[in-house]
Amino acid sequence: MNAFAAQQINDTTLTRDDLGFIAQIVYEHAGIVIREHKEAMARGRLSRRVKALGMSSIAEYCAFLRGPDAAAEIPDLINALTTNHTAFFRERHHFDHLRREALPALLRPGGLRNGRIRIWSAACSSGEEPYSIAAIVRDVLGDRPGLDLRILATDIDTDILARARAGSYSRDIVERMPPDLKPLLLHEASRNGDDCTVSPRLKQFITFNHLNLIERWPMRGAFDVIFCRNVFIYFDSRTKAGILDHFVELMHVGGWLYLGHSESLSQPHPRLRLIGRTIYEKTK
Repeated sequence: MNAFAAQQINDTTLTRDDLGFIAQIVYEHAGIVIREHKEAMARGRLSRRVKALGMSSIAEYCAFLRGPDAAAEIPDLINALTTNHTAFFRERHHFDHLRREALPALLRPGGLRNGRIRIWSAACSSGEEPYSIAAIVRDVLGDRPGLDLRILATDIDTDILARARAGSYSRDIVERMPPDLKPLLLHEASRNGDDCTVSPRLKQFITFNHLNLIERWPMRGAFDVIFCRNVFIYFDSRTKAGILDHFVELMHVGGWLYLGHSESLSQPHPRLRLIGRTIYEKTK
């Protein structure tokens, strides 16, 4: 390793002023709050971005972000500081509710609207969540003729969306799935056996799109089910309230909203009813 490369890796000082500057950019563009106790996380991720750009320090990177050419870097900055932790069938109680309550309710007389089912994974990360949704829906509904099923999967991280679209995962990730649910993924092993790819029979239902939740939403709804899990923890109260109101507007009455295990509404929403652990139903 030459001296310059060593400097790239070792010069990772992140001052309080620079952290505040970075945090303000991220908040303005993504609504994500980065607090001081996240300094170590931010320093590590910014260091990788500094190295990728061939810069010598986080201070140099911040100087670049203050310059006239910063706009093109903002998406990569957001990608670097976005947390993408997920798993197949994570927080299983939501998928149990989808299987036992939500989908059967949609199949009752009058439940389906024009033969359509619309589900939104609003922070799909690397794709495990929407593929898990598709697996459950297909298992419950089977191949019903005339059923118009679409699953929208969105995320702010453009890099992670490319991985989600590919639908290819290391074998150890697939092996960690609950044994009774693993067959539902309809996955296919690669020739060398190291990776598994989700079957086209599930992929066909899913559309992956980039979406920043604090910017204009192009979709018009209405959704029967919305998953937005472990996202609100990164927003302040005002941002959360605005996004929640928008979710409610895009849901059918009787539709369901799933939040993350560590999330709750700071105050009751007049159009939502808590019906289970982090499961809400739109009432009006």
